[in-house]
Amino acid sequence: MNDLLEIGKIVKSSGLKGRLKVLSYRESKGELKTPARVFVGEDRAHVSSFNVRYLRVKGGSFALELEGVDTIQTASELVGQSVFISPERLPDGEYYWKDIIGLDIVTESGLKLGTITAVLPTVSNDVYVCSGGEREILIPAFDDVVREIDIGKGLMVVRLPEGL
Repeated sequence: MNDLLEIGKIVKSSGLKGRLKVLSYRESKGELKTPARVFVGEDRAHVSSFNVRYLRVKGGSFALELEGVDTIQTASELVGQSVFISPERLPDGEYYWKDIIGLDIVTESGLKLGTITAVLPTVSNDVYVCSGGEREILIPAFDDVVREIDIGKGLMVVRLPEGL
């Protein structure tokens, strides 16, 4: 189960019939292919599998209904746990955190800044943590900052905003 992708964290139950509100970790706030099955747990090694009855993206979160979770009590027991899916369930053209972490970061002029060591989700966008250079740099995942990603070459090209 180590190849599972974490797509969010359950932040609360919603309603009396077990609906869950999940804070999305996905960079794209667009549609998510509704998976037939998701995995819920504290981490990838300790998950339970659930069939999905309903999934609807709402901005930076999504509503989720799972088979077997049909009361507020059952849903409340899942609050705080992470939601994982199989890698093939995300839309094409998105980069997964596991693919981003470890990329070397260079500026458009070729200056090596370091390596991405972590991805921090925020409400509006992800932030890449670049370590190993002169200092740690936090790089916002915006199109005007991240100019190119080449997973095959292990490289991300950035245009740093003024002050970074």
